[in-house]
Amino acid sequence: MRKYPGSGLYALADFMSAVLAWGLFFTARKIWIEGYAAADYPHYLNDDKFYFGLVAVPLGWLVLYYVTGTYTNIYRKSRISELWDTVLVSVFGSVVLFFTVLLDDRVARYSDYYYAVAILFSLHFLLTSLGRLLVLNHAKQRVRKGAFGFNTLMVGGNKRAIEVYRDIDTRRDETGNRFKGFIDINGNSGNGLVDYLPCLGKMNALSTVIDEQRVEEVIVAIETSEHHRLKEILNLLASKNVVIKIIPDMYDILSGSVKMNHIMGTAFIEIYPELMARWQYILKRGFDVAVSVILLILLLPVYAFIAIKVRLSSPGPVFYKQERIGIHGQPFTIYKFRSMKVDAEDGGPALSKKFDRRITPWGKVMRKWRLDELPQFWNVLKGEMSLVGPRPERQFFIDKITPLAPDYKHLQRVQPGITSWGMVKFGYAQNLEEMLQRMKFDLIYIENMSLLLDLKIMLYTVRVIMQGRGK
Repeated sequence: MRKYPGSGLYALADFMSAVLAWGLFFTARKIWIEGYAAADYPHYLNDDKFYFGLVAVPLGWLVLYYVTGTYTNIYRKSRISELWDTVLVSVFGSVVLFFTVLLDDRVARYSDYYYAVAILFSLHFLLTSLGRLLVLNHAKQRVRKGAFGFNTLMVGGNKRAIEVYRDIDTRRDETGNRFKGFIDINGNSGNGLVDYLPCLGKMNALSTVIDEQRVEEVIVAIETSEHHRLKEILNLLASKNVVIKIIPDMYDILSGSVKMNHIMGTAFIEIYPELMARWQYILKRGFDVAVSVILLILLLPVYAFIAIKVRLSSPGPVFYKQERIGIHGQPFTIYKFRSMKVDAEDGGPALSKKFDRRITPWGKVMRKWRLDELPQFWNVLKGEMSLVGPRPERQFFIDKITPLAPDYKHLQRVQPGITSWGMVKFGYAQNLEEMLQRMKFDLIYIENMSLLLDLKIMLYTVRVIMQGRGK
């Protein structure tokens, strides 16, 4: 999914609002709480906290906004929802400022603290909301004028698809959808929708069309009688970085799965690529980077020792490089300490087994304690992997697994990891059946992703390694 313009302008508006809010707050506090005369401003503005706050406080607000996902895509934001989010973040930020900056101020009464926080919150919220509304209104105007939009693909071609297209087309200046065409799933493209949109192919062309047309949003509008194909459609879309909107049936409506983003618009079941809140993704990535940097530095002697042992154990390079498939089907090169003989796969790709003659004596030791995986902290640092996530596989094995278990593609919705729930619960797989069993645990992880679950998996991984049960 492409990066959207406007986030820089949004951040600039927030920064300027925070600067103005801090300046007004400082002045208001000196006059209304500390009793200075307005004409004495040269005296009370000659304060280190005032000038420190003009730079540090706005930067602090920007960090808080970034962590909470404020700058992810302003063109999809609801102005009412954004006002409510601004209230919540302003309350939290004002309380943090109170305890870090304002608490040591001298006041005549404790109630002055409450007044100070109330003034700070009010000024910051009002000015920030005003700036954001101006930027969001500008973004909405760009959408209305057709200067910006989301490349959209329709899946389906019958009556419901035509109704949805007509409804969205009448509100295109609000939704920003730019329809590229539709995918016909029933083999009958002469049912009406072809009069409005070009048919771009059948189901087997879905992935290719999304890539070629740079699709950002897929609307699944199939008939109730075709709902048995919904799982097939979702499996095809699992590895794509797109927003999925599904026309619900009555069961979906009664079960509470339907979201209403536009009062006058069509109701959808919406599936977004992000599986966690933005702030959790940022903390997860920050933790990945911090741990990788620390371990790469602290374990340098261990890396050197392992490298020497690999070199002495058998002829060949120290490191083993292999192409794996990462998030959204993107290939990358994974790094390991070589634990097999150089010609281990001359006969083609093959999974390792318990008594595998291709593994060197030192390789068996490394695999038992998972020392061969240590170079992958470099993959984590590069952003290709995470500490916790489903283990990445080669395209060769993915092609063999997918026909047996189409759900496997859902593993590509997240960053692959050094360890995973599947690795903790099941370990390394020796054949396709075991890979499918391990997949079940990783799918459960994806549907329950959280920072707490990541921490639990890492702790269990440490226990497995300390017990020598790496293989």
